[in-house]
Amino acid sequence: MMIKPELLSPAGDADRLEAALLYGADAVYLAGTSFGMRTACKNFDNDALAQAISRVHACGKKAYVTCNVLPRNEEVRQLPSFLEWVDAVGADALIVADIGVLPLVKRHAPHTAVHASTQLGVVNYATASMLWDMGVSRVVLAREMSLEEIADLRANTPASLELEAFVHGAMCMAVSGRCMFSYYLAGRDAGRGDCSQPCRWGYEFIEPHRPDRVMTAEEHGKGTYLFNANDLNMLSYIPQLTEAGVTSFKIEGRAKAAYYVAAITNAYRHAIDAYEASGYSPTFTLPSWIAEEANKVSHRPYSTGFYFGQPTQNNAFGGYVRSYEVAAVVTGYADGRLLLRQRNRFSEGDTLDVLSPDGEPCLITASDIRNGDGESIPNTPHPDMELSIACDRAFPIGALLRRERLEDITTA
Repeated sequence: MMIKPELLSPAGDADRLEAALLYGADAVYLAGTSFGMRTACKNFDNDALAQAISRVHACGKKAYVTCNVLPRNEEVRQLPSFLEWVDAVGADALIVADIGVLPLVKRHAPHTAVHASTQLGVVNYATASMLWDMGVSRVVLAREMSLEEIADLRANTPASLELEAFVHGAMCMAVSGRCMFSYYLAGRDAGRGDCSQPCRWGYEFIEPHRPDRVMTAEEHGKGTYLFNANDLNMLSYIPQLTEAGVTSFKIEGRAKAAYYVAAITNAYRHAIDAYEASGYSPTFTLPSWIAEEANKVSHRPYSTGFYFGQPTQNNAFGGYVRSYEVAAVVTGYADGRLLLRQRNRFSEGDTLDVLSPDGEPCLITASDIRNGDGESIPNTPHPDMELSIACDRAFPIGALLRRERLEDITTA
């Protein structure tokens, strides 16, 4: 019997959390200000984390708290109070990356499930089964596993053990993110959530016998990217992931923008629901509009990572492609007008692409733009300004109006 997979989205701060909930996540993963392996995002202090978990539960969804740093001795001493507090505020699970933390969670957070982080590098059924015996209810699989290997692991582990796998977002050149490259070159420890991403940098070479001559082995005019990885995109392979036994589809990106969380969560939500509506048909084909959504966020070139064996993740491009930008956020609807808050400048007559959680995106025209005082204006020049446009259709609060760029922007 096919089991509908959970959709798990990142929540790096309150805005990203709201985007994930509005656009269809079944669960979110988030962190406090300590012990969570991401320093680039805002995260949540104790009060904010408690409020976030309460908000998630009010929506009938689940909240998983990351505790996935490899703690130093002093941090181990500080962990019990943090674990007790997470348990008290009702987190659904703690994501753990260190074997020594497991018994601490069992002792100090007895009401909270334990998920084994991808940082543990689980690639076989023996390790997954051992973790199950130690009280882990879910394993976040290493990104280096193929679908065939996942199916084999699934067939040789307890049926109640949940399997979580990344389906979308940034990939790391090191095995399951265990990398010292950043620490070596920039003094920033990736294992502490502070990666400077030197694998994304362009490199030149100095030949030992000619130290005064710097050489570039050019793949293109901007240099050579020796270690750079494509982004992962498995939108077109929902049936294969489900059939392999993946029970939770994880979207990478706690440090990415709320728009990214909204658009990618929305795409996977509709993809999973469409697959279910097909009766889990083996001939299911992803609707083209869903596939296209992945191209409307800032991203590196896409690949399927390791899922089909030989990895397809290396690329010769060091930046991102940006084809769309958010023009405005819907704040309401009244008297035939869509009420908005500006995010990027747009003008009268521009075509806007509406991303809404209630269905396929549609195009509208920016018509009769008025500012917050009701005055007619030709464009929206002021950041975060209140405005409205004429529109014969209401959209949910939080829907996003996007504008396609005339030319793609690539950023390093």
